[in-house]
Amino acid sequence: MRTIALAFLTLLALAPASLRAEDAKPFATAKTIDLLAILKPPPANESAQTKAELGEVLTLQVTRSPEMEASAQADVVEDVWRFANVMGPAFKTEQLPVFSAFFDRVVATEGAVVDPAKDSWKRPRPHQLSPLVKPVVKISNSGAYPSGHTTVGTLMGIVLSNMVPEKRVAIMDRAWFYGENRIIGGIHYRSDIEAGRIAGSVIAARIMEQPEFQAEFTAAKAELRKVLGF
Repeated sequence: MRTIALAFLTLLALAPASLRAEDAKPFATAKTIDLLAILKPPPANESAQTKAELGEVLTLQVTRSPEMEASAQADVVEDVWRFANVMGPAFKTEQLPVFSAFFDRVVATEGAVVDPAKDSWKRPRPHQLSPLVKPVVKISNSGAYPSGHTTVGTLMGIVLSNMVPEKRVAIMDRAWFYGENRIIGGIHYRSDIEAGRIAGSVIAARIMEQPEFQAEFTAAKAELRKVLGF
């Protein structure tokens, strides 16, 4: 059994990351975590709240710096390696095959849970509601609510900080800005971000109860802490 396990980990390490991520099995889906029953519906398009949130997006559009735009553009990528700036130079894919495969599943969970809610609510993105909005990140026309990027950033931050509590504050600060960058980029409203943070927290709490998650979490945590020198 040990030989088979070692062989599996070797193949896992050699497999292209894109293939592993694409094939990753989520820990939960919308059938097990129904965001329609957890989150309140998004504000109506003509509501005072949406108008105020649209105003925030437009204000940021004329006040954001080139550095803020670059940060928002970089955070379009949805993977745990966006936390490298707080995890240190040893935090690299090639050194963490078990950890990497585990977080592929964590990221896949966000889409499996959030996408059906987005499709149900169909909240227009800021640029769809107002031609004045000019996003500086990749355009998306999927439902805006809740923010998937914010959900996955929050989810990854919670799981990662549970592995390395010594860096919890820095990790969760990074997760927070992962969401803020979606407003800065002009692709989401404030309430999308707030709902994403709730969704990410709920998903984290639910999947952490699963024995399957706990087993993979333990192995990934051990690998990560060894590589980081904890």
